[in-house]
Amino acid sequence: MLPDLFGGMDELSRLLLSTVFVLIAAAVSRWQHADLEKDLLIATVRSFVQLILIGYALELVFEQDSPIFTTLILVIMISIAGYTSGGRAKNLQKPRIVGTIAIGIGTILTVGTLLLLGVFEFVPNDIIPIGGMVVGNAMSTATLVMTRLSVDLKEQRLLIESKLALGATSRVASLSQFRKSIRGAMIPIVDTTKTVGLIKLPGAMTGMILAGASPVEAVRLQIIVMYMLVGAATFTGLIASYLTYRNFFTPDHQFVT
Repeated sequence: MLPDLFGGMDELSRLLLSTVFVLIAAAVSRWQHADLEKDLLIATVRSFVQLILIGYALELVFEQDSPIFTTLILVIMISIAGYTSGGRAKNLQKPRIVGTIAIGIGTILTVGTLLLLGVFEFVPNDIIPIGGMVVGNAMSTATLVMTRLSVDLKEQRLLIESKLALGATSRVASLSQFRKSIRGAMIPIVDTTKTVGLIKLPGAMTGMILAGASPVEAVRLQIIVMYMLVGAATFTGLIASYLTYRNFFTPDHQFVT
């Protein structure tokens, strides 16, 4: 069964040989007493099992070509991403709800725009891979925004409350922190977009080339993907910033104790 999944024993052997990097990482951790060996083992096994399962699940979904199954896969991706992202934001009330809403709206706006413009069709072969990239990028953005903004608001509480005492609204009083959180979340994707093709060949492009597509065809898709991820980061960053900021203030513009 496994050889069929990996395209034969040669492919399975290549996969097993690639675990040498995990063994090297574990050896370094052991040598430096970093105590990461257990986490590396769990991560390696989990990634293997998860990818095997998703491989079979996607094969089934692609065969069914059902909008319901396609939508369900996206909902599951968004839910897991929101749960994971929210787990990093310790200073928020109900951070997983904030993360899920931000990632969900960011994904819907990005994928919806691509569909409206006719860039992709609502078929599983297009939507699930593209949706996965959008959700993954949105998750990183939401995590950065929620963690940074919540920390900044707490650390700058006295300054913000001084502004509130002088008559400023909560939006105006926290505007500096709001802008910093969005900027901090956008910098990674902006830098990646600036240097794409010069420092690294991104995943979508590399995958297509390895699968036998022409470099020009791979470049065309990668350009779409990069611009799509910029949009996803923008939508998600704005929503996550707003929801996080609202977490710290009452409707009467008072800092939540």
